[in-house]
Amino acid sequence: MGKKIKEDKKAPPDDVFDPLLVESRQAATVVLMLHSPEEDVQAKACEAIYKFVDKSDVNKKVLLDLDAVDPLLKLMSCEDRIVRRNSCMCLGIMCASPDVRKLLRKREESIPTFVNLLQPEEETVVHEFSALALSYFAKEFTSKVAIFEHGGVEALVRCLSSTDPDVQKNSIEALAQMLLEYQTRGAIRECEGLGPMLQLLASEYSIIQKLALLALDRASQDGENRARLRELETVTRLLEILARPELNDLHVMVVMVLSNLLEDIESLDQMKESGGLKKLVALITDQTPPEEETKKSDKKGGSRAGKKSAKGSAKKHEEKEEVPQGEQVIPTLPDVKKFAAKAIGRSGRNVENRKILHEQECEKMLIILLSHEAEEVQCAAAEAIAIMCENLASRDSIREWDGFAPLIKMLNSENEDLKEAATLALANLTCSNSTNCQEVMNLNGVEPLINILSGQREEAVGNAASALTNMAPDEVIRTEALAKGIVTALIDPLKSGNTFVQSKAALAVSAFVCDSNSRTEFRLGGGAEPLVTLLHSGKDEIRRNAAWAINMCAVDPATATEMTKLGALEILMEIQLSSTRRSPFTDAALNKLLDSNLAAKYAMGGHLDVGNLIEDGFIDAGQLRPGQMFRSLEDYLEEEMNDKRAVLLVNAKPEQAPQPRQEEGDGTKAEGSKAAAAGKSRAARDSKQKTKAQKEKEEKQREEELQAQLAKEAEAADDKFKPFSDLGDPTLCSFIDDITEKILPLPTTMEQIVALAEFVSEKMGGSIEKGQVANFSWELPLSQIKFELKSNVIPIGKIRTGIYIHRALLFKTLADRIAIGCTLTRGEYNHAWNQMMIADEDSSPELPKFPPKTYIVDLMHEPGRLLPVDAPEAITYTHI
Repeated sequence: MGKKIKEDKKAPPDDVFDPLLVESRQAATVVLMLHSPEEDVQAKACEAIYKFVDKSDVNKKVLLDLDAVDPLLKLMSCEDRIVRRNSCMCLGIMCASPDVRKLLRKREESIPTFVNLLQPEEETVVHEFSALALSYFAKEFTSKVAIFEHGGVEALVRCLSSTDPDVQKNSIEALAQMLLEYQTRGAIRECEGLGPMLQLLASEYSIIQKLALLALDRASQDGENRARLRELETVTRLLEILARPELNDLHVMVVMVLSNLLEDIESLDQMKESGGLKKLVALITDQTPPEEETKKSDKKGGSRAGKKSAKGSAKKHEEKEEVPQGEQVIPTLPDVKKFAAKAIGRSGRNVENRKILHEQECEKMLIILLSHEAEEVQCAAAEAIAIMCENLASRDSIREWDGFAPLIKMLNSENEDLKEAATLALANLTCSNSTNCQEVMNLNGVEPLINILSGQREEAVGNAASALTNMAPDEVIRTEALAKGIVTALIDPLKSGNTFVQSKAALAVSAFVCDSNSRTEFRLGGGAEPLVTLLHSGKDEIRRNAAWAINMCAVDPATATEMTKLGALEILMEIQLSSTRRSPFTDAALNKLLDSNLAAKYAMGGHLDVGNLIEDGFIDAGQLRPGQMFRSLEDYLEEEMNDKRAVLLVNAKPEQAPQPRQEEGDGTKAEGSKAAAAGKSRAARDSKQKTKAQKEKEEKQREEELQAQLAKEAEAADDKFKPFSDLGDPTLCSFIDDITEKILPLPTTMEQIVALAEFVSEKMGGSIEKGQVANFSWELPLSQIKFELKSNVIPIGKIRTGIYIHRALLFKTLADRIAIGCTLTRGEYNHAWNQMMIADEDSSPELPKFPPKTYIVDLMHEPGRLLPVDAPEAITYTHI
């Protein structure tokens, strides 16, 4: 009995499966094993899959196609530590594939699972691969949000204090990616993560140091983070790295972090007091070649025990090939200098910082970099100089230290970036500094700046135009620039689509188009049209500069006329109606255009001042209605005669008889008739010898010849009735001779005014009793003159019966010829009047002198009577 019981104990139970060793060579079989209920089988399957996917990226895709992701994700939440570890290793390394991450993003539990595996009680290997997976996920924005919301930032910060370098590396890399978002920058400070980041700078692995610097660079873009870093004495630690030549591969990123910190004046003061600013400046100008790169510290590190050590070494080697975003692969000395110059430039954006940098003579160091062999270093130095030049003292210092020569040399470079940086520096250097402007001219810098105006880099064109504008007040420089063709060179920039270029080019035009020759060159070069077009701009600065340029150009009558034809007056009048677009500059431009075109001024405003002297070619076509375009004399001369209001012309020139055109037309007609007759006779002789098709062709030819002949005859007939284009006015010439002989010699201005008023009234039909103006026949005689001239344009001297508008215009025209100051104002219902200021010339020298008084001269009812402007008679004269 006892023996039987003993045998029963050794025999296995009937419901237990005997152990089975399976050897599989297919990944699909191993994936099926992931669904096994045995934890041992799951762990071994995960280990096999890890070895498989670690070999290549293709294997990751194979496992994805075999649907291995979902079971692995499920096993990461398994209670067995080994299964969790192995499945985390598999899925962590598979996350390197974008397709795997895309699938996992659809699984809401994926990122929370990885974050949960960063708990302190988990194994170090689990921390390593969970952080690795999160570093891959952190490359996408949506995944960053999920990591942030599930507390991933705090968990990753906790892993920075791990003793395992792989955990440190993966955690800091994930945080560096997360810090691209502003929310993480605030969270990293609240989690006290800045201190652990600084501790990683002492790591023996260079990849960890670089990632830590990259994370600090992004974290220090937040102002509160910079304050916290100052408390942690970050500047001192960074300068210690700069002082070690063997760490020159980190210097570039160290300078990038310093450039962020130096934006705050507190950091700059701290750096100045500790002597760190001088060390940084010395680094910029260090011309000694860098020492030979030492072996990277991560290669010196000892191997880790067991499988983890081998795995970690392989992983480090793989990740050195993949450079994180923002990391420099092979830092060189020019890169360090470039970023150091940029650091000074960024710090110099603050007014107080610029003062400190100037005290440390940073300009001298930047000038040295302008002669560096690397173009990117020159460019960074020029940009920093441009920022430093906002300090007035720096402009003089740069000139004293010979900083202009290398900048002007850069203007001739083929590198567009260099041109842009150099022009920006010169624009700032020449601003409100005449000595610097002279220095540019002495170094032959004017011509290269003009040449850049025709370049392709728009920013460089705008900067060059700004620099030339700064130098324009100097007459010698302006003359040299005009001789080198700057006016023509500025026309193309006006057509640019870049608002910065448009603004600077318009301002440059206003600075250089300041004499008759330059205005003529600008007009003939086609510059008026693009300048007028800029008035439509929605930018206040562009409209302001364009209006000021028009104000300068409109001094020339021909240019003002050209701009008027292009619609400048209409645009400016429209701007006047806007409360937001109107400015003193547009007001000045409008007034200048109108002063140069008195006919347009009178048509639009209905008023001419004392200084607006009427000259030959002036026309009065009546008040313009809103939206109506102003038309020139040529337009009215080309218009056929009609029943509209006559256009009054002032043109004190002898009348020239038109050339007879009737005889020419008759001769043409006779020659045409002879040619037609000859053609008919020839056709009659040859018609019998030609085919039917030829006859049809000849008939068509004869019809065309006949039509051409008729068109010529019609044109000749029309020429007889064309208006005479050169409407001289000999009568007005005689008027001027008469008043010059008889009225000008009168002793007092009042006597001259009275005599001139009587003269005008006599020539325009005499005085008219009050209330009898309606019975005064003046319209029919004007219509007869229009018919006689076959034109709507009537010279003012031909009018013998005129009323208010005719007499006031003639009075103003004659008064301007003998220097009697008066205005011309248009009223309603064909009213117009003249005002003048008259002093009491008859008073005794012993009596006190009173200011001149304003009068309206009566030209209609009592010619020569002076009406005070505030008198009832004056109001009646101007309104009734």
